[in-house]
This record gives sequence, C-alpha cells and structure tokens, in this order.
Amino acid sequence: MEPRYPFVAVDVPEPEADEIAAALFELGATGVEQRDEQTLVRGARSGQVTLVASFEDHGEANAAIAALAELDPPLAARLEEVVGDAWRDAWKEHFAPFALTPTITVVPPWVDHAPRGEGERALLLEPGRAFGTGLHATTALVAELLDEHAAELRGREILDVGTGSGILALVALLLGAERAVAIDNDDDVIEVVRENAARNGLEGRVEASAGVVEAVTRRFPWVVANIEARVLRPMAPELARVLEPGGWLILSGILESERDDLVARYASLPLEHVATRPDPASPRGGAPRPAGRGDAGGEGWVALLFRAPGGASSSPG
Repeated sequence: MEPRYPFVAVDVPEPEADEIAAALFELGATGVEQRDEQTLVRGARSGQVTLVASFEDHGEANAAIAALAELDPPLAARLEEVVGDAWRDAWKEHFAPFALTPTITVVPPWVDHAPRGEGERALLLEPGRAFGTGLHATTALVAELLDEHAAELRGREILDVGTGSGILALVALLLGAERAVAIDNDDDVIEVVRENAARNGLEGRVEASAGVVEAVTRRFPWVVANIEARVLRPMAPELARVLEPGGWLILSGILESERDDLVARYASLPLEHVATRPDPASPRGGAPRPAGRGDAGGEGWVALLFRAPGGASSSPG
C-alpha cells in the first residue's frame, strides 16, 4: 500500500498565525505551511490564514487537533491526508512562466519558454522547499525596485539576507550586479540556491551559505532583506552596519500598517527613506499585478528603499 501522510489544517486570524504555528511545532509538527491570498494554494477567507501542519503519524495529528480544541477560544482543526508521494510535485501545476519585472520573466525549468521580447531575461527557478517563487508580493516588490535601479546596481555586489530560493540574488545578477552573497538561517535552502544559480549559469557569481547577518563582517553597496516586519525591526542596526556609505537597502515582508514604524526605525539609524512600493498614494501601485499578488487580508504589502549617508544625494521616488 502507498504511504499516507497526515496533516492538520486550521484557519486562524492572521495576527495570531505565528503564535499558533509555534504551538503546532510544540505539539509535534514537523513542518507548518501558511496559506493565504498570496500563496499558490489559497488559504482561508480574507483576514485569516490557513495553517497546514505535517505530523509523523495519525496519533500525533489527532492529539494536536484535540489540544487545539481545548484552547480559549477553541480552534476547530481538521485532519487531512495525502496518499503516496505525488503531492510533492503537485504545486508545479500552478507554476507557469510570468513577468516578475518589466525585463525579467520567471520560468520553471520544466517548461519550454520562448522569449517574448528582445530585452527579456529568463530566470529559471525552482523554489523546492524554500520561499521565493516571485508570485508573492513581498518578493515581487523588491524585484521591481531592483529593476528600477538597475543602473545603480550594475557592476556592484549585493547581500541577500534570508535568501530562500535565491530569487532576489539571481534577479540582481541578471540586472547587472557583479556578485551576490546569499545567506539564510535555514541550512536546507542553501542547496536550492546553488541549484538555481547553476540553472542560470550564475554559480560562479553567487556565494550561498547558512548564516545570519550578525556574522557578516564586511559592507555591501546593496542589501536586500525580504523577511517580516517583526524580524526586520530588531535587525535594523545589523542591516545598517553591513551597508556601505551611500549604499542601498531594500526591505520587504511589511504590511501597510507596519510601514510608518519601520520607516521611523530605520530613519533613526540614520538612513534616508528613498521610496515605498507601491506608493502609498496609489495602493495598487498604479498597475495591475498577476494573480497571487493581491492584498493580505484587505491590507497591501509594501517594500521600502533606504540609502545610507555618504553617497550621492537621492530624492524620494
């Protein structure tokens, strides 16, 4: 008989997702996936997310469901199963080529793709178990800012903190960056980064390793960090430390409601806030986005561009 894998699925309010995910790990989950309106597999209704936790056996899964039901207020979790191993590649059915920026198209390596224009650059990408297909707004907004500032990026080095699949490091290289250093605190994703670099003939220009920004000992003219606001806030001094004078910093993983707090935090270092994408005056960014890049629970994502003092002057964009 084919193996059966138990999962526990539960719909929770978005602000409580991290806390409940941590509780699922404490109950024995081996992994927790979060589904919302931006993920390939959509989650719960607006304002909520679906947490899908994997367990080693049905006994642990059922015990977790019982524990969630005893919380105050109780959570109604449900047991789901997948049979066999075909589920591991099922997500590929939803991953087709798409324009990440005006000049870069993300292409799954299993799809034949003919360039749509003379200036198009194809980025062959398979995320594996790592975050970063480009379909999520937090990734796309950083890529758009890098594309807009390709002239300043050209020939420079970039540090990608929390690299995931390596997508932003690779985007920077396709846009003209000379070299990328990609770090992540998840050891498992580093091989994914290296494989994606090799697919694009960029392995000689990417240095990927497991680590944290606190361990970085030198400065970079460009730094990107697509993580979460709750992580970016305490990380601010370290991200500023690894930025060269006049260097550029892009932050993402930030909801509109978190924008002002993050701007104030980084401006106090001091860094100059150069731009927000999408522009707050135009919540949809002035242009439609592909499916999967909408608002989070009715609230949009933003990316922030900062510049360290010491370089040429810059003005808000």
